[in-house]
Amino acid sequence: MLTQIANGDSRRSFRRLSFWLRVREFAVPPSMIETATARRSVGDWAGACAAARVDVDLDVRSLARTHGQHVASQLRADLRQLAPDLLRWHMPRVAPDGLLRPGLTIALATYAAMGRDGESPVHLVARTAPAWADAGQRISLALWGGSRHGCHSEDAGASRHPHPRPHPRFRLDLHRHMWDARRTDELRIRSGADGSAGLGGRDGSGGPGGPPVGGGPVLDPEVWGAMPPGHRCALGRWAPEAAALLRAEGRATGAVTVRLGSRARLALELVADPSGLGPPTLRLATGLPDADILAPPVLPDAATWVLPDLDLLRTGSIEAGRLHPLVASALVPDHAPSMSPRPADRPGRPRLVECRGEQHRIGLVDGVLAPLDHDPAEIRREELLVALTGTPLPCLRVIDDAHRRPECLEGVRERLDHGDIAGALAVVEQLLGPEAVLRDGALRDELEAAAQQRITYGLYRSELIGPGPGRLYPGRSRPRDRRSHPRHTQPR
Repeated sequence: MLTQIANGDSRRSFRRLSFWLRVREFAVPPSMIETATARRSVGDWAGACAAARVDVDLDVRSLARTHGQHVASQLRADLRQLAPDLLRWHMPRVAPDGLLRPGLTIALATYAAMGRDGESPVHLVARTAPAWADAGQRISLALWGGSRHGCHSEDAGASRHPHPRPHPRFRLDLHRHMWDARRTDELRIRSGADGSAGLGGRDGSGGPGGPPVGGGPVLDPEVWGAMPPGHRCALGRWAPEAAALLRAEGRATGAVTVRLGSRARLALELVADPSGLGPPTLRLATGLPDADILAPPVLPDAATWVLPDLDLLRTGSIEAGRLHPLVASALVPDHAPSMSPRPADRPGRPRLVECRGEQHRIGLVDGVLAPLDHDPAEIRREELLVALTGTPLPCLRVIDDAHRRPECLEGVRERLDHGDIAGALAVVEQLLGPEAVLRDGALRDELEAAAQQRITYGLYRSELIGPGPGRLYPGRSRPRDRRSHPRHTQPR
């Protein structure tokens, strides 16, 4: 029985690492990071958002008129330090493809107007499109006014979004180091990479640690025993993170809920030391909350689970140079903040093909993939033969396969799914040449589907189309590998 559990945990860990390796390979390409960083470094926050495929749905001038200059100045300061590529790096994702969790609203910051009693605070939020309208994995920035039954006029995207209110589980206003360039150094402490607290669950990956540095809240050892096996939880950080969550709610102690899966919940409470001398302790809740009291806040996912990049580094699955530079500099302080380029074949390099018992070459000629060891007259005769249902030369068959279903199709598909249109086209041009005309086949179908979905996203943004996956995809009920209930597909 123990062997079966160990094997199950091993498979779960392998799937999780493989999942995040694919995400880190394709979701945020180095070219996006370089461009967004260069624009942000010169103060062009809007240009950085454009480079990171982030749509801006807010008006700072309008905010100043409605909520005052104090709120507007805070927002401007945050936008100047916003690293949209880092935000994309840390956004929640769903299996199996590692795409952004669809239809989600995440709070990034909260602004309260000074001297205006009774006015609701304003939240800077990041939104993802619903699955049926997603194209290019784009994110939008907006301002949510905090109204219970609606949003203020500056939130133009609220009317078309299925969930305009910020999600309590996926909040980043308490984890600004995941998007604010001024605070990225905090990632080392907040993720537990400094070794100040143990990490893991009942899978042998960690154990109860001592009090955190600075005499902050501590975790009751009984919580470790209550954890189900195989969960990569950041238990050593739960106590200080729960304290930060309760402070944001205006309380020093109280109950919190930890979500461990689609059906697993853990009720905890932060209690003060009876003597008043020791630090508060986060322990298992002793009873159900009073029905008259609001439900306890949910510990954000960013504080619940071990940081994926930390797992990848500790297992040797990835090098620091493959991480986002701001993440690598926080987790590996002695690492130079730069991303190593992906290895790529030299463009135009001829390929060898076995043709009629000889080694022939195919390569780019005038921007088109062509056979190099057959004269033009022979090629014209062979093409005519193929038109009359004849058997083509092996060189021509390889070229035809490259146009219809090349070996790099999976890589092109991954880039298209994650919105890296430029990267996908670069791979195609490197294989077929910049002047190639695509033939009918899987490669052309993928490129056409990506183009059509960009039109759908534009219509969604313009509020000219509503939900209707059945009529948007006449050949299939919904896009490939999308899930109608993404909350059940999060890899843990």
